[in-house]
Amino acid sequence: MSLVLDTSIVLAWTYAEETTQPVLQVFEMVKAEGAWVPALWRWEMANVLQTNVRRGRHGQEFRDNALAALTLLPIHVSAECAEYAWLNTVSLAERHRLTIYDAAYLELAIRRKIPLATLDRELRAAAESEEVKLLGA
Repeated sequence: MSLVLDTSIVLAWTYAEETTQPVLQVFEMVKAEGAWVPALWRWEMANVLQTNVRRGRHGQEFRDNALAALTLLPIHVSAECAEYAWLNTVSLAERHRLTIYDAAYLELAIRRKIPLATLDRELRAAAESEEVKLLGA
């Protein structure tokens, strides 16, 4: 697979007003080569979309259509992330002052030796420190 996707970049692709050329380039790569995510990604995506339904940003139909569109992409969930959660991921979170959730994306990119696509500033800084190639901005 080509890269690790985090929620921030997927949301920028999902909401047209947040989409940029670098985000579109990442999704062209995903369509062509696939991507990896930790298992928590599905919950994060569903949570943000549902929260935005409650806040009135969009309706349930938008949420459902967005989730359906994501299932069509070759996005693969890493089953191994849970095995690393209490050692590698916690260590990365501690070292870079990240949430465990953000550190899960970084851990996956490091372990698979593939780029990380994120728009999150703190996660980008941590990835640079770990010499992980970045995409998306």
